Amino acid sequence: MKPRTRIQKEVAKLIRRLPELTEKQTAYAFEHCFKHYAHRTKGGILTCTECGHRWKSEHPLAESVCGCTCPHCGKELEVLDTRKRVFKDMEYFSVITTCKQFQVIRFFAVHLKRKVCQPAKYYISEVVQRWIAPDGKTETVARLRCQSLFYCDLWNEWSDMEIRGNKKFGAYDIDPICTYPTTRLIPELKRNGFKGDCHNILPYDLFTAILSDSRAETLLKAGQYPMLRHYIRSSFDMGQYWNSIKICIRNGYTISDGSMWKDTIDLLRHFGKDTNCPKYVCPADLKAEHDKLVVRRNRQRERERSEEERRKMIENEKNYLKAKGMFFGLVFSDNLILVKVIESVEEMETEGRLMHHCVGGYHNKADSLILSATIDGKRIETVEVSLKTLKVVQSRGVCNSNTEYHDRIIRLVEDNAGLIQQRMNVA
Repeated sequence: MKPRTRIQKEVAKLIRRLPELTEKQTAYAFEHCFKHYAHRTKGGILTCTECGHRWKSEHPLAESVCGCTCPHCGKELEVLDTRKRVFKDMEYFSVITTCKQFQVIRFFAVHLKRKVCQPAKYYISEVVQRWIAPDGKTETVARLRCQSLFYCDLWNEWSDMEIRGNKKFGAYDIDPICTYPTTRLIPELKRNGFKGDCHNILPYDLFTAILSDSRAETLLKAGQYPMLRHYIRSSFDMGQYWNSIKICIRNGYTISDGSMWKDTIDLLRHFGKDTNCPKYVCPADLKAEHDKLVVRRNRQRERERSEEERRKMIENEKNYLKAKGMFFGLVFSDNLILVKVIESVEEMETEGRLMHHCVGGYHNKADSLILSATIDGKRIETVEVSLKTLKVVQSRGVCNSNTEYHDRIIRLVEDNAGLIQQRMNVA
């Protein structure tokens, strides 16, 4: 893409100033992007997939639990019992640096090919750069991608690194498996409260937020990290909650769960409570207070199910079908967990009642898509996806708890965000 704006022309000139990866950075990527294995045969012969050295297994049970060390290269290895002999993998590695006045995040695709009895072969190639100006404006430099509806990481390795359009969704929103620990930061990031910890937020999202949004900057400086994380991921209207958040900051109250706290404020507002009162907005036990309000709201819904309410339910079903019908039938699975779109208001209320959380009232959320994650037909967690960012806003099990499958469910949903975007494009 030909640079058109002043900032694009400046970035296009600065691209050539970025140095190649050092040997130390490359070695770090190869070491930390992948797990390292010892291939073990039925006869007890171990083969290091890094250097190709072979030796006889001496303590099979202990090696299966604790792993082993290659006697040739000294690499710590996990033991893998399999007949497979060729392994291929790809992960992303990032470097956070600066160039002139820009904060730059560089993403590299690290490719690995292992073959039993042969040394591992690594290859690394830069694919994306995110350039962030001190005012939070961004430009993207990247290679071309092969066209695919389902895969975002099919990079054309022979294409040039050029200015690309800042797509809201897609291949440029990369979550690397690891980041080089030595970073360089522009002064504006340090001024706005960044001290090196991203608090489980992607660096690009965090940097652009605190450079362009004073409320995100305030949340970071006040130590309200869960609230900041929820704000960045879900992109809700912070203005409706800002006075309550300032009450929390003034009273030294740290919000432990941004999503749950926001739902609690919505419920308090529904019941006519004063959301500027520390008694309500700074609960000692946030989960207990939230659950109490959810039970009260569910009881209220039951009382309101009059004939008029039933007619309204029919109208809600029609509105829900009109708003979210394009997503009905959308199902994806990883062979254990099955995630499907909730297809009716009644089904959503049943989900909320059985899971003991507040999803029953989410059918009128215009920018959210609600899905149910199950294993063998048993409900595990309920997932809310933002239709603005195609990121998981929250995923909750029974009584708003996180199950052992929590991270796996989020990864499964976000890996299939392209299917949601495809339905939106067709509509």
